[in-house]
Amino acid sequence: MLAMMPAMRDGTARVGLRCEIFEMTTPTSTPIAPENDGGTETLVGQHPSERLMRIDRMRLLNVALLLALICLGLAWELWLAPLKGGSGALALKVLPLTLAIAGMLKHKLYTYRWVSLLIWLYFTEGVMRAASDTGLSQILAGIEVTLSVALFTACAVYVRLRLRVLPPKEKGGRSTAKADQTA
Repeated sequence: MLAMMPAMRDGTARVGLRCEIFEMTTPTSTPIAPENDGGTETLVGQHPSERLMRIDRMRLLNVALLLALICLGLAWELWLAPLKGGSGALALKVLPLTLAIAGMLKHKLYTYRWVSLLIWLYFTEGVMRAASDTGLSQILAGIEVTLSVALFTACAVYVRLRLRVLPPKEKGGRSTAKADQTA
């Protein structure tokens, strides 16, 4: 932990840096290894085997939804319902989504977090085109909205599963924050 500490010398205050390292562990958890040599985040030893299976299933669901959204965007703008007089350049909108594939396959938590924020741009585009377009383009926009909401939900569930490593709190014990609020 890096903390700013004022240093008093010769009656003047100086700001200096003090570096302290704390290791936080609980009796029921093991220390978390940041990454292994293969570039994937370590999952074993932090979660029970049942949760590891759920995490892996959620990862596969996220990758499948991401690939479906990429394929939909490409097919929509290049073959199924391209804009009239357009060159198909709008198909480049799926390029940011392609950057997330490798991170999702490697269990990178950061990737799931930024995808859950980026996906709202595709949701907004789908809502706008569902309201303004007609015919096949309107149906494709509805599919884009559905895939966007499903991908957001799957990313949120994945992140929640990955971050849950501490045992649940006892129901009889009250935290200090709740005690302060009631007092």
